[in-house]
Formats: sequence, C-alpha cells, structure tokens
Amino acid sequence: MKKFMGNLLSLPLAGAWMMALLLPLMVVAVGSKPAHARVEIDVTRGNIDPLKIAIPLFLGDSQLSRNISGVVEADLRRSGLFAPIDRAAHIQKITNSNSTPQFSSWTAIRAQALVTGQVVSEGGGRFRTEFRLWDTYGAEQILGQQYSTDPNNWRRVGHIIADAIYKALTGESGYFDTRIAYVAETGPKAKRIKRLAIMDQDGFNNRFLTNGQDLVLTPRFSPSRQEVTYMSFAGGRPRVYLLQIETGQREVVGNFPNMTFSPRFSPDGQRVIMSLQQGGNANIYTMDLRSRNTTRLTNTTAIDTSPSYSPDGRRIVFESDRGGRQQLYVMGANGAGQQRISFGSGSYSTPVWSPRGDLIAFTKRSGGQFLIGVMRPDGKGERILTEGYHNEGPTWAPNGRTLMFFRESPGASGGPKLYTIDLTGRNERQVNTQAFASDPAWSPLLN
Repeated sequence: MKKFMGNLLSLPLAGAWMMALLLPLMVVAVGSKPAHARVEIDVTRGNIDPLKIAIPLFLGDSQLSRNISGVVEADLRRSGLFAPIDRAAHIQKITNSNSTPQFSSWTAIRAQALVTGQVVSEGGGRFRTEFRLWDTYGAEQILGQQYSTDPNNWRRVGHIIADAIYKALTGESGYFDTRIAYVAETGPKAKRIKRLAIMDQDGFNNRFLTNGQDLVLTPRFSPSRQEVTYMSFAGGRPRVYLLQIETGQREVVGNFPNMTFSPRFSPDGQRVIMSLQQGGNANIYTMDLRSRNTTRLTNTTAIDTSPSYSPDGRRIVFESDRGGRQQLYVMGANGAGQQRISFGSGSYSTPVWSPRGDLIAFTKRSGGQFLIGVMRPDGKGERILTEGYHNEGPTWAPNGRTLMFFRESPGASGGPKLYTIDLTGRNERQVNTQAFASDPAWSPLLN
C-alpha cells in the first residue's frame, strides 16, 4: 500500500506489468498474432508518430469520472508521446471496467493501448477511482490500480493515473503529479506587480504565496520538502528567503550586508547555493541550512552567478563573465577545478543541471535571439531546442525529459508567458496562467 499526500491511497489491481524498457516510438505489434504483441514507445524521439491510446470516459459518478478521465487524456496528449483517440470513434462501449475488453474493437480503430476505469463512492465523503491499462494487440492487462481519497483531490488522481500510464508504456517516471512555482506579473509593463505563485504543472489550482507588496524573483523548489527559496526586495533590501508552502512561514537565508540572488537548493535539500554581490563583482556561496555556516566557492573580480548542483551533489554549473562575456563553467562542490564548458558563439546564462545528470539546460543569446538549449556536462553535444524574441529561465521536469521556460512578448501590452518543450524540440506548448508569468521552477513528484 502506498500513501500519497492528501490522504490518498494507491492499491494494486490484478494484472501483469509490461516487459522491460519499451523502445522504438513507432508503435508496432510484434509478431504475426495479437497475442504476441507488445506496445513499444521511445521517449527520446518526441512526438514522431505518438502512440494511439483510447481513454473512454470512466464509469460511475458522471462529473468526477468525466473530470478525472479528462485530466488523464490532457496530460498524456501534452507529453507529445500519446495521441488519444476521439471517443466518437470508439466501437465498444465500456459498461464494466473490470471485464476484459473486446480487443478487436480497439485494434480496429488502431488503438495500441486502452484505459478503462470507474469512480465509486465509498461513503463518508470519499470516493475510489480504479483504472486498468490494456495492451490491445497483446490482448493483456498491463497495469491496474485504485486510489481512495476525498473529492477535492480529483485533479491529483488524474495526474497520478497519467504518471502510472506514462511509466508503464515508456519505462520512465512521469511528471504530471507536480507543481510549478513561478512569478505572477500583473499591471502596466513599466510598473509590474510581481507575486510568488504556485500551480499544478498544467496551470490549474493556482494560488498566490506573496501579496505583491515586495518584488520577488527566481523561486526554486526544495528537492525534499514543500519549500521554496527565492529572492525578494522586502524592506528595500534584496535578500534570499525560504518559504514553507503549506504554512506560509518565511525566513531570511543569512544576514548578508549586500545583495544576494540566484538561490538554489542542493540535491539533499540541506544547503542553499547563491550569489553574493560585493561591489562590482559577485561570487558564489553555499550555506548549510542547519548550522547557517557559509562557504565561499568562487573568488574572482567577475560576476559569478546562477549556480546549479549536479543531481549527485558533486559538481556545480554556473555562469561567469570572467572571460569577457557570460559563459558556462563547471566546478567541484567545494569550488575546485573551475573550467569553462561553453564555447559557441554568443553568451550563455541560467544553467540548470538535469535531474538525470546527463545534460545542462541554458539560455543563450546570439544574433539578437534568445535560445533555450542543452549540452552535456563537458560542453559537448550542444543542441538548441527553441528560439524567440526573449526566452529565458529553463527548469527541468523531474524525469529530465521536458523543460519549462518563459518567453517575453514584445510591445506595450506584451509580457512573459510559460512554455514547455521536450528534448527533441518538436513538442512546444504554452502553459495557461491567470496572469503573465516568469521564472518557473518545477517541483519534484508529489507522490
């Protein structure tokens, strides 16, 4: 039994797990008979021929079942790896989600996977959601689970189901049951009110964490707690703060005499790394959140900023203009072995290490354009994923397959908006927000 936040329980249903890691994205039935088939998908190839999946409306409570199955469908579609089939094309009407479906009715419409489910009232204001994932060509159940919670958690249930399906069909963790901390911007362009806000990764359940009286910048999630670190000009002094999301408790990280900015947690959540301005230069410091002891990691007359730990905590990537313009550098966690890794044309900034450890995302300015790209930690294999008028601030989904960033639109009425892009650069989508939005930070999985 697995317990989730919000008193939500997950229990297994009978069924077989799919075999091993599933490879080519072009989904085929392997073998000459459906019984020998296997659904296959490769997450590294993006939205080339996405897997066709059928998601009939879940049975049971009409509103909850419609809502939950709708969230599942929307999550999978946005990933670019799945193509949910229009329900009007479904041949079989599911009347019992626990019965084996008529697989021929689903292969006839080329559905390579099928999701069936139901929502059942348990009394006392709680409900249970059950779902099953089927390999239609293999004529077998891949996965079955159920979740028990109160009705207010229906969106989370949908996200968790989508994550389970994503993992079963790709072999990798999903990223749908997550949240985004960001800066919500309202008011005239020359006098924006910037508030710290949080929402689900799909833009729903938005709420503000600060009241807008003080400018806020660069929120970053803790990898281990429901906590964010950010920069604020409260009291007219630019300082780094820690904020407990659920309680609203806020505290200053250190009492530095000068400006502190670009905070980010270490992978274990026990330290915060940041940049401290001293005159015309800035250097990188780390602070132990338990002892509040600080350690200086760089010592130059340049501006060193935007540090980000590798997922194992052994290395740090940062930006510096020590060579005349902004470039990316990597050093050990103790500041040793500082070396430049970016050598392309233009300037590089806002680096962030992938949760997988294999790539570093960055913002690049070249030829009047702002580009979002990735490179390996040694600087090789640079790839540009998207470009635009003003792109900035990439943040990784917890599975390291998708990035979110913000793009500024020109003109007096323009402002920043959030977008996601996968590692292929082919699946770019805008994330709807209530106001203009910048500086996104992706949370770890909640479950």
